[in-house]
Amino acid sequence: MILRKLYYKLPAQWRFIARRLWYAPADLWDAIKGRRDPLTPPRGLIYTGRGDFRNSGRKLVQRCIEWGGLQPHHRVLDVGSGIGRAAVALTELLSPEGRYEGFDPILMGVRWCQKHISSRYPNFHFTHIPLANDLYQANGQSAHELRFPYPENYFDFAIVNSVFTHMLPKEVCHYLSELARVLKPQAKAYATFFLYDEYDKRICGMPGFRFPHDHGYYRLMDAQVRTANVAFSQRWLTQQLTTAGFTCTRTFMGKWNGGLGPDFQDVLILQCTTY
Repeated sequence: MILRKLYYKLPAQWRFIARRLWYAPADLWDAIKGRRDPLTPPRGLIYTGRGDFRNSGRKLVQRCIEWGGLQPHHRVLDVGSGIGRAAVALTELLSPEGRYEGFDPILMGVRWCQKHISSRYPNFHFTHIPLANDLYQANGQSAHELRFPYPENYFDFAIVNSVFTHMLPKEVCHYLSELARVLKPQAKAYATFFLYDEYDKRICGMPGFRFPHDHGYYRLMDAQVRTANVAFSQRWLTQQLTTAGFTCTRTFMGKWNGGLGPDFQDVLILQCTTY
């Protein structure tokens, strides 16, 4: 927890430098030993997610298949594509008839994906959209004003993994409306959140991972870093999903707050009900 607080106190750009320096010896050793395959980035470049890069990506995609009906011919949107954790796993699933579109605010991640993934899989495309965020970069467009650069009713499936956990309510509502616009009717989305029951005063999360700053229908882990870790009231989120045109077909509560789900965050499978 102390390291987390110190990390958040660094300016956004310095966090990337700190991570590169921290993992530099291990990355150098991997390179010398030839342990890293071309579709696995150096550890110092992996700025999102946790655990084994390849295995965690495969587990994510397998959940999308089992819970959301993801199929090889689908058009898939990856909101917050990062440095390709889900995309690399999807290269093992999507057929040439399928299509992948990912966008992310971090140019470094987008360039790595274009160089290592798109060059091998021409139906995989990555777009850089500079967005302001307390955790990753100070300057950029506001997320609540972003129009996804895709046509209406285009995608069969969407992945929004560890994105809403870094957004404030206004941004969440806007992204839900944009998802509903670009997804086909009855299409599904895999989305993760930190959710709590606003009437249960015991909500605080696991030791070392708490949300003490209460704003009624959302909570912050750090009052100074507002878009790093955000938890939402389940009741509030249900209302926003309905307004945007989604129903929740499955819910798996995450380990962060004692849940028995397979992930650290809470996982929701959403179905688009708009026509």
